[in-house]
Amino acid sequence: MTDAITTEIIRHGLLSAAEEVARNLCRTAYNTVVYEIHDYGIGIHDASGDVVADAPGIAIFTRGNDYGIKKSLEFLGADAMRPGDVYLLNYPYWSSAHTLDPLVFAPIHDGSELIGFASCRIHVLDLNQKDPGYVLDSTHSSQEGLVFPATRLYREGEQNTDVFNIIRFNSRMPERTIGDIQAQVSACVTGVRRTQEIARKYGRDSLLDAMRAINEHGEKLARIGLSKLPKGTWTATDFVDSDGVDRETLVKLTATVTVTDEEMVVDWTGSARDVRGPINLPRGQTEALSSLIFKALTTPDSPVVAGNFAPLRVITEPGSVMHAVPPMPTFTLWTGLLAGEVILKALAEGMPDLVPACSGGDVCSMMGLGVNPRTGDAWQEATNEAVGFGATRDADGEDGIMHLSEPGCRNNPVEVLETKSPMIIDSYGYRPDTGGPGRFRGGVGVSRVYRFTAPATGICLVYKTRTNPWSIAGGDEGEPNRIVLNAGTEHEVVQGGSYNHLKAGETLANETGGGGGYGDPFTRDPAAVAKDVRNGFVTASAARERYGVAVDTTDFTVDAPGTAALRAAGR
Repeated sequence: MTDAITTEIIRHGLLSAAEEVARNLCRTAYNTVVYEIHDYGIGIHDASGDVVADAPGIAIFTRGNDYGIKKSLEFLGADAMRPGDVYLLNYPYWSSAHTLDPLVFAPIHDGSELIGFASCRIHVLDLNQKDPGYVLDSTHSSQEGLVFPATRLYREGEQNTDVFNIIRFNSRMPERTIGDIQAQVSACVTGVRRTQEIARKYGRDSLLDAMRAINEHGEKLARIGLSKLPKGTWTATDFVDSDGVDRETLVKLTATVTVTDEEMVVDWTGSARDVRGPINLPRGQTEALSSLIFKALTTPDSPVVAGNFAPLRVITEPGSVMHAVPPMPTFTLWTGLLAGEVILKALAEGMPDLVPACSGGDVCSMMGLGVNPRTGDAWQEATNEAVGFGATRDADGEDGIMHLSEPGCRNNPVEVLETKSPMIIDSYGYRPDTGGPGRFRGGVGVSRVYRFTAPATGICLVYKTRTNPWSIAGGDEGEPNRIVLNAGTEHEVVQGGSYNHLKAGETLANETGGGGGYGDPFTRDPAAVAKDVRNGFVTASAARERYGVAVDTTDFTVDAPGTAALRAAGR
């Protein structure tokens, strides 16, 4: 048995290895979504596929990597995996994501013995899906691009040229797509080497003992966290705007959460079935998003390890929007970004003091593509936008930060977008009055306005525009997200998820939602309201109407008599 000090040294060595994998990836990737936004999931796993160390990126990716490696082990068998092999998996129902989020992983051997895996998942640009950029309206998995079911990119260290040729001849952007996949390979090889170095330094048995101990300790921490939660069963429902095909029909997400002394059960029974469009989730992603919320409640202060999720059980119905089965389309995975807050909505019924109100509720991604007149080359760039976070029992929600599904991510800077594409950012800033009023207010969203200097396609991935971010304990709801084309002109259009063909000079505004409020707004400290008006988060008129606070806008002080009269009159 490895002693505790050596185990801790090995644990930090594995975490360092995962971070080096991430640095290697960001240095070599072709795609700004990877090296600017950190749209990746990276892990070091034990021989059964359970993660023992990760590098923060998209939280649901790392747990999805576990699922994909385990499915690959079932498919191929551990004995078929040889030193020097590197695999590509993007079959959605195994990989836990859509086809453009391929999982690349490599077995780690010490001598001939399999001791673990290194994994790296990113978003690549094109694998011959039916539409360039993103698919919003597929009805069958065959429309969603090339599929690789745990296919060898490298066989015992030798490149499998046939696979790369298939990709090269079936991609609209082959150089950047293959470049990104090779960056994933390089990253995984780094993880393999660093883990092997740990095995050589401390001994194979010490490393394997440490991996077991890491996950056993992770489970103990999770059970301690679980023991502190209120016990009971609660149900909540929320909606995705549409499935991309039946554009007028809201898609129901229902979660029933049960917390006992032994486990937390997240049951998605009752969620929509027979969803035609591509918002259906592979089972692995449903497990991953449920895991994210469970970890936030039980072990928020420690790195991700598989043991953290031993007390979590996820129930789904095959054929539902939360458990896609072949050939259900899965390309637009926004359900996986929205569904986490359905769990929080259920928990807010039983533990409102422990969870926040709903955030703006979406990742609010905008992707542009076309031909760049400066170079004559095809271009494709994207960014996710920040939202306001929900308020809690003792704090305002954060203003304009990345959605809770992307805690390790950033957005794409203005300078990068303008340099690499024919887009100009006309304006970028907070959206006043979008945070839900309350004793503690929700954070406000942001607005970024793109002006296209050449004909282009603007793909908007925003799927919470038709329902408001929910509040807690008498707070008010936040304002929802929206996309506005050509604002202030006779051609203005307000919408959500969409595929837009734009002319030179046209504009697209990505306007994100604010978080829900917590508690009665008329009990908010008037000085805090005046500060919000001064900082541009709340307008003076909203301060009067929604908080009952009169603010002198010459010096941003509270008009005490006016406030007393407003609050006496009530809302």
